[in-house]
Amino acid sequence: RCPDQNHTHTNVTIRFGLLNARSIANKSFSLNELFTNRNLDALFLTEMWQRDGEFIHLNELCPPGCSAVGQPRPCRRGGGLAVVHQDKYICRGMSTDDFPSFESQMIKIGSSSVFYCFLIYRPPGPAGAFLSDFSDFLTSITKLEKVLILGDFNLHIDNNSSSPAMELLAMTDTFNLKQHVSGPTHKKGHALDLVFSLGLHVTNVCVEDVHLSDHCGVFFDLCVPLEPKPAPRRAKRRIITESTAQDFRALFNPSLLNECPDVDEFIQCFATHCSSILDQVAPVKTNVTRKWSCPWINENILNLKRTCRKTERLWKSTQLEVHRLHLKDLITSLNKMIKKARSSYFHKLIATNKKNPKVICDTVQSIVSPAVPAAPVLCKADSSDFLNFFTDKIRDIKHNIPPPSGRLTLSDPPLQTWSSFDPVTLEDISALLSKTKPSSNSADILPHKLLVGVFDTIGPWVTKFFNLSLSTGLFPSSFKQAIIEPKLKKTTLDPTDFKSYRPISKLPLLAKILEKAVSKQLTAFLETHQIYDTFQSGFRQRHSTETALLKVSSDILMEADSGKSTVLVLLDLSSAFDTVDHTIMIERLRDLVGMSGPVLDWFSSYLTGRSFTVSINNFQSDSADLLCGVPQGSVLGPVLFLLYVLPLGHIIRQYSDVSYHLFADDIQIYCSFNSSEPHKLSSLINCLSELKQWLNDNSLQLNSSKTETLIIAPDSAIPGIKHHLGDLSSSVKTKLRNLGVIFDQDMSLEFYSKHLVKNCFFHLRNISKLRSMVSTNELEMIVHAFVSSRLDYCNSLFTCLNKKELARLQFVQNSAARLLTRTNRRTHITPILKSLHWLPVLYRLHFKILVLTFQALHGQAPAYIASLIQPYSSTRSLRSSGQHLLMVPRTCFSTRGDRSFKAVAPRLWNDLPLHLRSMDSVQSFKKHLKTLLFKKAF
Repeated sequence: RCPDQNHTHTNVTIRFGLLNARSIANKSFSLNELFTNRNLDALFLTEMWQRDGEFIHLNELCPPGCSAVGQPRPCRRGGGLAVVHQDKYICRGMSTDDFPSFESQMIKIGSSSVFYCFLIYRPPGPAGAFLSDFSDFLTSITKLEKVLILGDFNLHIDNNSSSPAMELLAMTDTFNLKQHVSGPTHKKGHALDLVFSLGLHVTNVCVEDVHLSDHCGVFFDLCVPLEPKPAPRRAKRRIITESTAQDFRALFNPSLLNECPDVDEFIQCFATHCSSILDQVAPVKTNVTRKWSCPWINENILNLKRTCRKTERLWKSTQLEVHRLHLKDLITSLNKMIKKARSSYFHKLIATNKKNPKVICDTVQSIVSPAVPAAPVLCKADSSDFLNFFTDKIRDIKHNIPPPSGRLTLSDPPLQTWSSFDPVTLEDISALLSKTKPSSNSADILPHKLLVGVFDTIGPWVTKFFNLSLSTGLFPSSFKQAIIEPKLKKTTLDPTDFKSYRPISKLPLLAKILEKAVSKQLTAFLETHQIYDTFQSGFRQRHSTETALLKVSSDILMEADSGKSTVLVLLDLSSAFDTVDHTIMIERLRDLVGMSGPVLDWFSSYLTGRSFTVSINNFQSDSADLLCGVPQGSVLGPVLFLLYVLPLGHIIRQYSDVSYHLFADDIQIYCSFNSSEPHKLSSLINCLSELKQWLNDNSLQLNSSKTETLIIAPDSAIPGIKHHLGDLSSSVKTKLRNLGVIFDQDMSLEFYSKHLVKNCFFHLRNISKLRSMVSTNELEMIVHAFVSSRLDYCNSLFTCLNKKELARLQFVQNSAARLLTRTNRRTHITPILKSLHWLPVLYRLHFKILVLTFQALHGQAPAYIASLIQPYSSTRSLRSSGQHLLMVPRTCFSTRGDRSFKAVAPRLWNDLPLHLRSMDSVQSFKKHLKTLLFKKAF
């Protein structure tokens, strides 16, 4: 890391605080003020009384430029620990051993020169078990050289006659720990909150009543060698105003542009001219990134703050109880005033952006979700470390892939050819630009907002070099440079570990528009000639995870209905998109798709000669070449990957006993068999072996450690089936997550239902705290975004659920409706749902299945869904012949075949009125179907 390069560390004095908060819920803003007014670098809190996953009050507690690391009590109410720290110090939570008699939280501070803080809370009660556990705890950390242990120990160390307290002090002295707190820290006059140190210099310890709980605050300085504070970051940007577009048009001079036959020269000339105009109408300005302030702080709050400080000085000088009580009341009033002002601010923000769901969702997430820890990037060398990590990761994966076997996967030669692109028009590009989401990239010729504003002027020139690129078969070199912005995968992950980050690739805006123009032609060609794998659902129109899972689950349930067992195997590939071999990819496009001439040349140019840099915290690394993989963040990359893995289906189809489904790089294969047919498992194992060899030959790595297997069979049959699976038996699970849905061995989806209910109630608890900030309409939008969307995800699979589990999901919807309408649990729910015009869960499920059925009958659904339903036909002329009915398959078990889509869809469809079954417009069908279901429900 940057400071390590010169091994320079400076001794800095940092200010710490310790407080038993006894709930942060009703004093979060007062604690925020305490942190700011005391100029603290870190505040350690015990008894925060927060549930697991609740971050609202922790977010309120954090001043700008600070983060919090919380650790709620895992069971029972109360307890809980948290550390609030300034972001300029690298602080991260570490895992520790669990001890039943006390709570502990470990924080590592620093990067190269580090020390460790342990926050302790011991609940009141007998101390015998605690002393034994604490001795084990101290033994486990003896290898650490610099340690700070602090917290509420609930032992009266000021009482020399207290045997447990004296034993604690003797124990800590044995481990060379020094205790720094003297005097009472509780209103009843005992020293309960303690600070121990080892190898650290603690000074200026003071105990003060902060009027926030029955404990006093403990404040102290710590002198430690830490990395120097980074210099203020300077950000460069152009300010685009309403007049910028008009000024740009006035200066744009087409006569200065040379229509070169070389696309790179053409674009370079165009970019240079645009850049020179930008420097005049919107010059680059440099500004120092300053500390962000709270926008809801108003003059009334500032005046009350001044009054609080004045009253605090008065109380300190007089020590009168009346002044102390007055100060306590003022602090409570200040907390309420800030909370009200903050709520008002977010209410106005959400109301202003009520037509922008993204802003609303981002705002809600900022309130209820933990803040994203800042990446520890202090200089350009740190961004280069990220670059090296990403390149080394792919290189290591490629290195671990065995050499190719030399065997070829035979496939039929293409019956179609594609040798030239259709020219794109100005109208085509304008339409694509209007549908492109606003984004920013330092490599953009023009910012998105300005590009849209001046496209009527520059559009003809963009059209010219787009068509020049397509006709010459050359993808512009300036469009091949990607900028990677690492993003934490989860806020709970260690921000100093490169593995915690996901590389987000950004490409120039015009490059993505050109890709969209090509993608439109490519997709039309693939669909016209039916080149896609039938069972590939990734990145395809009208295909989704839901349709994929519906097909797989229906197959499994129908096989179970006929008495067969099924083995389902989920395969995981390591960074599949990043390891694609370019030579093989071009061969696929030529030999399987039928590309030739300028089209093949263009895709070859598109894939090769690419590079990327890492940009984070305004520091940008050097450039590195991309020697393999489809471009991440691109439009064409996902489609090209689907074509790369086309031979997979050809291999699996050679095994008649094995079925499969693909969703991009997620592969699932399954085999069904009777109890007398265990030999069919040999086909499954052989198929897996051939798949693994094909993946190796095509530079793709199968992650065997993440391969999961599920046996759908009676409990008594599972051991025997597992015995026949050989090496695959080690991957057998009782349940597994398949594209977001948890499958179990009897396909009841019971585990998924419980997980879904728990998840929804977590979000409902968070949303309940937003009611004062938003209107009813905005609250309903939030409920739909965070709860209803989860109830609707893959709800066509809920036919597998029994009545009890469906009732649990209905209870979630009822709770959401009560929250929205502010009605209590004793109020009858049916009128509430009716007033909201919400279909109950069961009818939402029926709605989804019937819409899918309609789409399948009219060629608007995947072919594999259409194959599950069959129009009713009769050899005789019957009254039902023109009724648009479906054939209902015969099933034997209500918990198996009866719950499959293949059986449920025809039954629901045949129960519809004839006028609904006869419709030919999906929008009209949805409208009338919802009306029908609404009448049935209410």
